[in-house]
Amino acid sequence: MLAENEIDRVLVVVAHPDDVDFAAAATVARFTDRGAEVVYCLVTDGDAGGFERETDGGGMAGLRRDEQRAAAEVVGVRDLRFLGYRDGVVEQSLGLRRDIARVVRQVRPDLVITHSPERNYSFVAPSHPDHRAVGGAAIDAVYPDARNPYAFPELLREEGLAAWTVREMWLDGHETPDHYVDVTGTFERKLAALRAHASQTGHVEGFEDSIREHFSRMAERAGFGPGRYAEAFKRVITA
Repeated sequence: MLAENEIDRVLVVVAHPDDVDFAAAATVARFTDRGAEVVYCLVTDGDAGGFERETDGGGMAGLRRDEQRAAAEVVGVRDLRFLGYRDGVVEQSLGLRRDIARVVRQVRPDLVITHSPERNYSFVAPSHPDHRAVGGAAIDAVYPDARNPYAFPELLREEGLAAWTVREMWLDGHETPDHYVDVTGTFERKLAALRAHASQTGHVEGFEDSIREHFSRMAERAGFGPGRYAEAFKRVITA
């Protein structure tokens, strides 16, 4: 297993704008604070979500991209890749695997953070079908696609993208996480990143209190003690 100081490049692959901030923004801030490179790959623009109906007809996608860029800036991320898939109808297809494998080969990360492809029966929110499809495709893109020079040979032949082996993956939203990151020191930046997604969070009464409660429970589950916050992942060794 990788020690945190062995992780120099991180790729976060998520379905929608705001997914990374709900799951892992405080962990991302820990990485960027010590100089690690973090790249976001967003499969959709989140055009099917939000409560500002006047932005329908294409405006919601632009709004949510802008919100994600602002949220990323809060935690030190400036490299965002939007794949442009339609929100709400993502499938675990060969095309999606190829597109994620392309980004993996471009970024060459030590660690990939993505959604769990499994349904969480204890807490349904992480189990959005787009999340499960993206998580499954990302795992397949890491193993075997990105490391196999014979998988999607056009990536090498036409784009010059050589095979790359990711050493580890962290899955968010899993029903039985086994890796907890103490994010007490960066938790306020997580909240600021979530506030940047005003189309998603601005209307929710008591939003920050509920976020604090959820991630303080994660810290208690991890044994970090009172007054702490933690983000939780399922750790998967891939090398």
